[in-house]
Amino acid sequence: MASLPESLRHNTLLFVVGQDKPRKFEALAEKLGVRSNVHFFSGRNDVSELMAAADLLLHPAYQEAAGIVLLEAITAGLPVLTTAVCGYAHYIADANCGTVIAEPFSQEQLNEVLRKALTQSPLRMAWAENARHYADTQDLYSLPEKAADIITGGLDG
Repeated sequence: MASLPESLRHNTLLFVVGQDKPRKFEALAEKLGVRSNVHFFSGRNDVSELMAAADLLLHPAYQEAAGIVLLEAITAGLPVLTTAVCGYAHYIADANCGTVIAEPFSQEQLNEVLRKALTQSPLRMAWAENARHYADTQDLYSLPEKAADIITGGLDG
């Protein structure tokens, strides 16, 4: 957020949703001068409503076994910027509904992709359409159950 050009940063809001305690992140946002643009929320039951109102999902995880939020974004028709470390990141690439930042992580690459995504509305609209099409044509809804079956041995034939 802090790396965005001032004109773009002025018109951008970042909603951070998660279980982590936000104090250290609020302090960082304050230090970087973007605190008024960043809003922190604890875990919520209305994440789908936040996704419906969003322009994109930014999920730059450092470690994430699956990242079910990526599948939720696809089914919501929400473009995604994420990192390759997320287990479900390949669905973003398969659906062509956003960008997956390759390992090793590069903050500069994330900054550039975010700037591009925020300034190119036709690109976001194409990604959103691709996400909706992928959600309509692929079985994303049973993936968490299939993963659990594999882990617990439920699919060992």
